[in-house]
Amino acid sequence: MYHLECIKCGAKYPADEVIYTCKKCDGLLDVVYDYSKIHLTREDLKGPLSVWKYKALLPVSGEPVTLKEGGTPIYHMKKIGAEIGLKEAYAKHEGMNPSGSFKDRGMTVGVSKALELGMKSVACASTGNTSASLAVYGARAGIPVIVLLPQGKVALGKVAQALMHGARVISVKGNFDDALRLVRELCIENGIYLLNSINPYRLEGQKTIGFEIVDYFGWEVPDRIILPVGNAGNITAIYKGLNEMKKLGIIDRIPKMTGIQAEGSAPIAKAIKSGAANISVEEHPETVATAIRIGDPVNAVKALNAIRKSGGTAETVTDEEILNAQKMLAVKEGIGVEPASAASVAGLIKLRNMGVIEDDERVVCVVTGHLLKDPETVIKNCDKPIEVEASEEAIEKVLGIKKMKVKAK
Repeated sequence: MYHLECIKCGAKYPADEVIYTCKKCDGLLDVVYDYSKIHLTREDLKGPLSVWKYKALLPVSGEPVTLKEGGTPIYHMKKIGAEIGLKEAYAKHEGMNPSGSFKDRGMTVGVSKALELGMKSVACASTGNTSASLAVYGARAGIPVIVLLPQGKVALGKVAQALMHGARVISVKGNFDDALRLVRELCIENGIYLLNSINPYRLEGQKTIGFEIVDYFGWEVPDRIILPVGNAGNITAIYKGLNEMKKLGIIDRIPKMTGIQAEGSAPIAKAIKSGAANISVEEHPETVATAIRIGDPVNAVKALNAIRKSGGTAETVTDEEILNAQKMLAVKEGIGVEPASAASVAGLIKLRNMGVIEDDERVVCVVTGHLLKDPETVIKNCDKPIEVEASEEAIEKVLGIKKMKVKAK
């Protein structure tokens, strides 16, 4: 029903071959289905949202390794929308997945595929969320997990998840790109299954974000989907999935795929703005949004294609804009996300103010991880608790409450 195909030279590989890039040209691979044999209609897809609801377009034949991922809520951002003059601004909160990020969608498919292929252990490099998710799903599957993290560059909440769920955690003296290079070598030379987003099967799970968005709106396609971009797997996966829905006649168009990067880590946004065919690698990426602190995104070619072919765009936002958007989401909408997640909303605000987003657009921002993924950053950027003596009078004084004196009769 499907095979692997190089997006660069078109070389094809069987579905059961353990391979991450093309043997002929080192190009990225896609999972390509025989769409003539997939008979899927809107009627077939009735029911609650979840990743495995869309199994007909996922490359797993047996029972999946699952923790009931997907089905994340979409919130109407009425207050933020009103401030920027946009009636239909929404946030899809991927932090409501089992491990607290969108990575669970990829890992339920990736770990299921690892078992199907007979792999005995799995590994990844990570800025945090990938390691947490792989540890969770590896534990569920009963398969050993190895994760490489850039030393001192990962939020403690994510490290804690990987450790608690039994992963072998290795801290690398270098950045994420160094860790990814090392884990790729480790996996290829030792028969360990690599589950970074260079693995095309993992991305198949992540495309279900797009499926759920159009499903939620009764198969009406939003005008634009805005995403934070780090390694660029999400924006490419969603674009691919929606194109598949279009091929099957379930939707009739593709939304403008819009990628947002932090100013200090923006190779894809810079390539889009300059019109360059390829990215220029950033050797020392830096941003408070650790989840997207990546200077050499492996899916850059796919991401540039998704943005350009959909008529979308890419933009950068400052760390200040990211942190302001994070606080706005929490205070105005009650939606708690980690900094990288708020990049999509910061981008929404900036693009709206620039006039790129029009008044009548329906826009969905994907917010990718939960607030509690990175509590240290939150504590640094919020007011400290007010300390008082243990008395009602002290609390009333801090709150500015003045009691009326009652005269005795």
